[in-house]
Amino acid sequence: MSDRDLKLTSALWTNLQRLLGRKPTFSTAYHPQTDGLAERMIQTLEDIIRRFSAYGLECKDSDGFTHDWCTLIPELGLAYKTSIHASTSKIPAMLEKGWNPKLPVDSLKKDLVYIHPSA
Repeated sequence: MSDRDLKLTSALWTNLQRLLGRKPTFSTAYHPQTDGLAERMIQTLEDIIRRFSAYGLECKDSDGFTHDWCTLIPELGLAYKTSIHASTSKIPAMLEKGWNPKLPVDSLKKDLVYIHPSA
């Protein structure tokens, strides 16, 4: 969701969204509460990206490959969409889709052996 900034409602942006198979959603006109929510989300995403891009941060995966921060954007998006938000006490993916997404860690959980503390 975004506010009705002219850059985001332009023909270029609208066509790009259509090519990507997305339907942009905009806050309603004259409803500053919604704009505040969109601005808060943008601020959070900027903070996440800023932390990963600080000082030209590079990270190595488990195979030893080095990645620039911009290659981590899909993972950063996943982290944001699957984090519990203080204002709703829910994850955005659940609110948007109506179901919890399957995460990579979920495949590990099924292989764990749970031992009762009294055992």
